[in-house]
Amino acid sequence: MANRSRKPKPKASKLNQPRAGAMKRVAKKPQKKLKRGSWLSSILAMPTAASYAILLSSASLIMAFAWISVLFIFNPDEVSWLNKILPAWAQIPLGKHERPQTLKQIQLDLSKKNQIFGETLPLDRDVKTSFLLPVFQQRANCQSDCEEVVELRVYERSEELEFKSQSESYYYLATQLSVTGPDESFVISSLLDGTSEPQDISIPLPLTEVQRFEGKTPSSGVWFDLRGKRQQGAGTIRYGYVVYYNPERTNLLQMLFWTSPNGQLPKWQQVTGDATKELVVDQTVGLEPHLQVYQVKPLKLFLKPIQLEAITLKSSTLKDSAYQSALSIARSGLWTPAFEWLKFIKKQRKGTLPEVAQAQMDLIRLHSQLTKTQAQKIWASPSQEVLADLIDGRWEKALQVFEASPDNAQEIATLLKADEKRLWNRTVAALQVNPNRREVQAWFALILAVQRGEEHANSWLKAQPKITKDNLAYIQGLLARLNGKGTLQISSTHSSQIVGTVQLITQVTNTEWLQPNSPADLKLTDNQVWYQVEVSAFNNGKRWLNFPFENFNLPKTDAAKFFWKTLGITSDPEIQIVVWLPNGEQKITIAAIKAVQLQGKVLRLLAAGPKIPDNQNDVLQPKPLALTNAALEWVQPSPITLRELHQQNPQGVKVMLSSLWQSLQQSGEVPGGAIPSFEQMQEKLGDWPVQVIDLTNNAQPEIILTISPEAIASLNQSTPEIQRKNTQQGRDRTIIFSDRNKIIYTDFTGNYLQRLSAIAKLSGVQSLALLVENAHNYSLRRWSEKNQRFE
Repeated sequence: MANRSRKPKPKASKLNQPRAGAMKRVAKKPQKKLKRGSWLSSILAMPTAASYAILLSSASLIMAFAWISVLFIFNPDEVSWLNKILPAWAQIPLGKHERPQTLKQIQLDLSKKNQIFGETLPLDRDVKTSFLLPVFQQRANCQSDCEEVVELRVYERSEELEFKSQSESYYYLATQLSVTGPDESFVISSLLDGTSEPQDISIPLPLTEVQRFEGKTPSSGVWFDLRGKRQQGAGTIRYGYVVYYNPERTNLLQMLFWTSPNGQLPKWQQVTGDATKELVVDQTVGLEPHLQVYQVKPLKLFLKPIQLEAITLKSSTLKDSAYQSALSIARSGLWTPAFEWLKFIKKQRKGTLPEVAQAQMDLIRLHSQLTKTQAQKIWASPSQEVLADLIDGRWEKALQVFEASPDNAQEIATLLKADEKRLWNRTVAALQVNPNRREVQAWFALILAVQRGEEHANSWLKAQPKITKDNLAYIQGLLARLNGKGTLQISSTHSSQIVGTVQLITQVTNTEWLQPNSPADLKLTDNQVWYQVEVSAFNNGKRWLNFPFENFNLPKTDAAKFFWKTLGITSDPEIQIVVWLPNGEQKITIAAIKAVQLQGKVLRLLAAGPKIPDNQNDVLQPKPLALTNAALEWVQPSPITLRELHQQNPQGVKVMLSSLWQSLQQSGEVPGGAIPSFEQMQEKLGDWPVQVIDLTNNAQPEIILTISPEAIASLNQSTPEIQRKNTQQGRDRTIIFSDRNKIIYTDFTGNYLQRLSAIAKLSGVQSLALLVENAHNYSLRRWSEKNQRFE
């Protein structure tokens, strides 16, 4: 009963009481997760500081691998350093076409292709960062300038860690441009006039030099000049390409082909009014100026954002008839009249012109400066003087030269007959502007007369509606001079100005000489000897004439009187005879001119005077010299040392010394081989004296270096044989450098009989002259602006 009365305990609800098995699973669940061995769980189970350190390191590794992956995808070159630790099968392919190379490796690769490694030209201040490399190739069957440019390459230094850490710099080939020289037909076409047909010549001419344009140039890139040269008669034609490197697009652009028949190189200079320089190419032939001026203009092309555009006179942007007429006469070659007209038009427009019109005016001004300079010179011949005057539109001045003498008229007639429309076009253009101007009518009639006959010229004159009787008579009188009518008009009052070589003679034949009082006997007084002077140059009262002497047009009678007047002997018959003694002292005596002789093109004088020492057989002394008192004015600039000159012009002296050493090597004065460093040359040559003076009449001084044989022998590189040869020659020799540090005169030519004796000023001549002793005589040489040399 008792057991029945005990009530059983109520069962727990399934919702309120979990099962025992379930309770066990809940209790073991955390332990089971830790057992799985997760690295994160392991870290969390560690002490706090250690877990943080490992987490940070792991995150860094993950980020590093992620960054390497990005670089590998977009720029594999940036992770090229991994190639040092990766096996061959896992090497990372580089993004560039070629692996970077050192300069030696580049040179070796070119040599394998039979190509030549040129001088590197910097694209930036640091040549090690990037540079242009000209690649040359040897020309077959070549005598001179045998290496021609076949390719231009741009290299940039590798910035990858793998190569940047090396001792030598490594470079990628950034871009390249194949180069082919221009056809010969294009080069020689600049020499042809408008009436000549260009020859069908397709021979490519070589490009042998590459230079960077220095100084401030337009745009942000770098400009280069590829050029070559071709001999044409006595002159040199230069030609080439202008190449532009665009750093933004990393490409080379061939911008312009140029040619210069007078050998001038293109240059950047300020021509128009804006701040950007223009490229000027000088294509002047003789006295005919022709300048091509190119402006840098933008282009809407991705790879070629700029171009060189020539300033032309073909069209006018102004609706102004006067402006169009000015352009018309400029196109005919009357640059100065056109420029004066344009200045007047600009003044009328209150000093403003459209940009294109202003550029045209500046181009005309540039030509006018050249023609004015030519017309202001004193020319050796009347035909040259007249040509320079007519090119500049100086009609009246040219007529004065024509009227001065029958000789002038005949020489100028020859000029007009040979004219190939350049003077004809100018007269036609001038007559279109003012058909009644007498001086222009006169030149038009003269050209007509010599080219088509005097009758044709007279018919044209009489057909002019407004010509006056006085003007008609005046011009017909000029036409009569073409037939040789008139009298010789040479001043007989000018002082004799004669330079020549002199020698003693013992016998004189009267009939071989012209005398004003012929037939008087040629006799000597006591203590006198005969001197024969071979004339090198003389002044006829108007200009200097040089050997050989032609076209004298001697009169049939009184030839001796003609020479007496022409040479100035009438007013000044004395001549100095100068002889150098062995000790260097000058011995001078005065002789009197007694007679004249013209044989072929050689003019000789016979003079009598006291005897002085004869050094004609002494090769170590200058030849005896003859000159009249008024002939020359000696010029002797004060010398300074090369070391002092270096302080004034350090860069110029460095270039000059290098050229000097090369010249000494070429002439055999010093052995060939590598040129010493500037410091070594300055140590050897620093005390050598130089003279600084303007010889080319361009307001820039030239450098004159006169070198004694002892100075050359003192160079420690000279061998005993060379020193002995220099001592035997025993004469000072001279080399002259231009203001651009180029050699423009040298006695180191292998012809040891040529020596510069002195620098002189000639009467009536603006530029200085060189008195040069040659093998048999003396010559006066003046700078030729046309040919860029002493002639």
